[in-house]
This record gives sequence, structure tokens and C-alpha cells, in this order.
Amino acid sequence: MNTENLELTQEWDKVFPQSDAVDHEKVTFHNRFGITLAADLYKPKDAQGPLPALAVSGPFGAVKEQSSGLYAQTMAERGFLTIAFDPSFTGESGGTPRYMNAPDINIEDFQAAVDFLSVRDDVDPERIGIIGVCGWGGMALAAAAADPRIKATVASTMYDMSRVTAKGYFDAADSAEARNQTRAATAAQRTADYRSGTYAMAGGVVDPLPEDAPEFVKDYYAYYKTPRGYHPRSLNSNDGWTVIGGSSLLNGPILSYIDEIENAVMIVHGEAAHSYYFGKDAFAQLKGDNKEFVSIPGASHTDLYDGGENGAIPWERITEFLRANLG
Repeated sequence: MNTENLELTQEWDKVFPQSDAVDHEKVTFHNRFGITLAADLYKPKDAQGPLPALAVSGPFGAVKEQSSGLYAQTMAERGFLTIAFDPSFTGESGGTPRYMNAPDINIEDFQAAVDFLSVRDDVDPERIGIIGVCGWGGMALAAAAADPRIKATVASTMYDMSRVTAKGYFDAADSAEARNQTRAATAAQRTADYRSGTYAMAGGVVDPLPEDAPEFVKDYYAYYKTPRGYHPRSLNSNDGWTVIGGSSLLNGPILSYIDEIENAVMIVHGEAAHSYYFGKDAFAQLKGDNKEFVSIPGASHTDLYDGGENGAIPWERITEFLRANLG
């Protein structure tokens, strides 16, 4: 198994301040498709013995210098060894062509992160969990269904990317006719891309922001297009995915078997989030008394990216859950 030599930025270029309570380093690991992934590793200073560990990723179209890195660093401050990684084809990770995604590859990215953590001397392989933010919350649930090594899963402000791709927001486009129109448009784009030799880009968060934009689009703008969350490698901050990049999500529901997850799961969602129904419906599928749903009054979708103005991320609740299930 070969690991690609990636060019990794060594300077601190996150959208959040560096903590003096943890050690930080850049690391790489590979998935079973041969793609080398880049990650930031955070470890509590002066930590002793094998530690419980967490792999973190998301949101969908973000990079590890944004929300996932904040989650990883914060949980390292609370005693976990953590990594925040860039998914395949994005950020500092490998994979060509760029800005593509596929549920099987992205779920594999989480499992590959578990591979990496499992063989470290400073990690207890029986105490590994994952955190997925936004679209990676759904990927985290799918990974937990596939991999019993994942002893605890937190899905924060989650999206089911396969559902929204196939059915539209609030399932408003849930028909064979609508899906076939999408398939036809994607097929035509594939022909055009092959003819041109380049992949058309879908664009990131809309900019400039229309006055009549939905509130959740304004929330995305306030995170990805301002100093609060803008990052030059972030897809959502810039040109977005390729137009055909996520086409496989249309035909592959990723949460079909989450009712078979035996290990612990926590779903955290803001009550004011447009995406709240994803979290509620996913939680309704789960079984067992080791599953928790945490609803945050008044919190929007992006408030759980970084806490927003009112510190919406329930750090203590998440920490309590992970300590109880990872030790």
C-alpha cells in the first residue's frame, strides 16, 4: 500500500484560534481506494497511555481548517486524541479529478480514519468514535452501520445527502419525473464535460447574496463567505463541487441500515435549522437504549458549525456521551 506525498501547509491557517492545551501535527493516511488523505491530529498535552480517539469530518464541501477542526481540537482539549481530515478529492487530500464525491468513497474515508487510529500506539483501538458535521453527519451514520469498530458516533446538524439529492429539500421533488429530469441533465453534462476535457463547476455558496435568499442560504453565506468561516481551500467558500460530482447520491440511499447500528449514537440538531427533519427522521430509525437526540432551542443549521453567536454547540453533553461510551 503506497501513500502519496502530499504538499501540506505547516502554518496555522484555521478559521479558529490554536489551543495551547493540545499538541498539533499534520498526518496522512490512505483509504482502500488508494487515495491519500490529509488530516490535522490533535493530542492533549502531556497525555499518558493509550487514549480514546475520534475522527472528525464535515461539513459537506468544507475542509478541516473549518468546523471539523474546531470539533477535533475542542475534543482534544477534553482528553481525546483526534483527527480532522479532508475527504477524498478535496482540501489537502489526494484524489483526482478534484471536487468529486461518492457515498461509498466518503464512507470509506471515515473507515480509513479508523484504520489509521487503530494502529497507533497512543490510541486504544477499542475506544474509537467518529463525529460527522452536516452532510458528513449522514456519512458518519452510514459508516457506523458498516463498521462495528466505531464504538460511538456523533452526527451534528446532519444532512442525509442522498435524500436531499434524490428528493429535494423537504422532499418537495420526490417523484420519478423529477429524478429523471436530474438524471437527464447530469447525463448531458457528462457528455459536455467529456467533449471539453474539463469538468464544469457548480459554484459554492451564492455570492453576491440575493436579498430574497432563503434564511438558511443567508446563514451559509454568513459562515462560508465571511471571515467567520471563509477558507481558500473550502469548496463551499469558492467554486463548489463539479456539476456531476455528487450524481451517485441520487441512486444510493445511505441510511438504509442505520437501524442495525448496535453501538452508541448521538444526533445533535438545532430546532431552528432547516435541516432539522433530517436529524429527527434519522433518529427515528435508530434502535436501542444507547441512542440520544439532542435538540438545541433556537439554533440554526450553521450555529452548530462553530457555536454561532450564542455558543450553540453542547460541548459538555457531547463530551459526557463520548466519555460514557469510549471511556
